[in-house]
Amino acid sequence: MVLDAAGLALSALVSEPAGTAPRALVVAVHGGGMSAGYFDGAARPELSLLRLGARLGYTVLAVDRPGYGRSAAALPGGLPVAEQVPLLRAAVADFARRHRVGAGVFLLAHSFGGKLALSAAAHARHGDGLLGVDVSGCGRRYAPGAEDEVRGNRPGSRRRHWGPLRLYPPGTFRASTGVVAPMPAREAADLASWPGAFDRLAARVRVPVRLTFAEHEGWWRQEDGELAALAAAFTASPRVLLERQPQAGHNISLGWAARAYHLRALAFLEECLPPPAATPPGPGS
Repeated sequence: MVLDAAGLALSALVSEPAGTAPRALVVAVHGGGMSAGYFDGAARPELSLLRLGARLGYTVLAVDRPGYGRSAAALPGGLPVAEQVPLLRAAVADFARRHRVGAGVFLLAHSFGGKLALSAAAHARHGDGLLGVDVSGCGRRYAPGAEDEVRGNRPGSRRRHWGPLRLYPPGTFRASTGVVAPMPAREAADLASWPGAFDRLAARVRVPVRLTFAEHEGWWRQEDGELAALAAAFTASPRVLLERQPQAGHNISLGWAARAYHLRALAFLEECLPPPAATPPGPGS
């Protein structure tokens, strides 16, 4: 489908539960150099977040971020994170005007998309209906080798992006041809500023947050002290979870571990949902 993001057309994939109103809306935000299809696991349908979410009663909306998909021609250089935030908000609002969204919005994001999701959560307004944020493959400070690549504006190694190839189903790279896209220049230029921005943004997030790091994650520092500082930065969040995903590389949602990760993310969403309205006791109860 196509969403109106304040006059900019953004393409998206959507999956809705059959025959029932959605319990909530999951907005899936892809990483750099990917597209919305990242969440649809073309190599193995059972690994798709869109399919799983709909079966569990959620609408899943995977949006091509500004500079990708339909908007690539209008924004060949892409946009930095701060300029993507209002466009994502507008796109979700456009969807909500035309579709039921249940209890509210849950942001599920990967890698660079995690930066956008955390930025959007930091700037969320009262009444936006934001339930929580689940991020994979995005931390606070880059790992030493990754930091050199970012600051030198060099592409990351294949192993840093993917990890061991055995973590992905056969046919993944052939099926993902249409998922991979060049990272726009203005977006790439924003990479180096993230470590300084993280603490400022994290302190403003007022909803539950869950962050997952793959066992073979190569982009982010994960020493115990670093992870403790990462969690402590969310001073306004009522709950912060840090988890590791076994048998997974950076692109978790395309690997064999995708279903396990998606189930855990949706279980976290279950915990973020408001309790159902109390039913008045019946006669004799």
